[in-house]
Amino acid sequence: MSSKYRALKEECFEANIELNDLGLVIYTFGNVSAVDRDHGVFAIKPSGVPYEKLKPENMVVLDYDSTIVEGTMRPSSDTKTHAFLYKNWNHIGGIAHTHATYSVAWAQAQKDIPIFGTTHADHLTVDIPCAEPMNDSLIEGNYEHNTGIQIIDCFKERGLYPEEVEMILIGNHGPFAWGKTAAKAVYNSKVLETVAQMAYLTLQINPNATRLKDALIKKHYERKHGKNAYYGQ
Repeated sequence: MSSKYRALKEECFEANIELNDLGLVIYTFGNVSAVDRDHGVFAIKPSGVPYEKLKPENMVVLDYDSTIVEGTMRPSSDTKTHAFLYKNWNHIGGIAHTHATYSVAWAQAQKDIPIFGTTHADHLTVDIPCAEPMNDSLIEGNYEHNTGIQIIDCFKERGLYPEEVEMILIGNHGPFAWGKTAAKAVYNSKVLETVAQMAYLTLQINPNATRLKDALIKKHYERKHGKNAYYGQ
């Protein structure tokens, strides 16, 4: 593959394959993108291509206005959501979207995922937010672009920072996750799905389960992310 975006396409390809290997997608559902900030472009999975048939050269490169820069295939239907987030959140390097079962179940229930345990607290200190379902006028408009607006508006309304909370549920839709790299976005997608499953099972065992107490939230988050972090799991 001869392309100045070869490394970017390889990163995107590998992240998409990992999404499949981790059991986070079925058929052609889901997508991962990777961004090249120096060139102002990102690569994303093509639409409708089974993961087992994907090749690095299939990745489609676009600018932040979703204009194709390189590639012959149709990019993911969620491309405009990725583009909007890259355009507005300069720190992120990769984005992943799945229809993983437990994450989607919470999204369909339109519920935040409560912070019940230390696995959750190892990654963030708040409940995983679920944005309200999109209103009709936005659905009828530029839907995928407006999904990006929906994500950013939810963070603004709740006073959340995407550097600290690297995941969200979209009501009645599903999860998006991001990170400094495409691989980190996939990692966060798996964390989200695992925590969603744990929270569901917790409520099955004890419908009155209480949130993790603040001291444990602080301890577990800071030992992994604080200035004196020592926990590498």
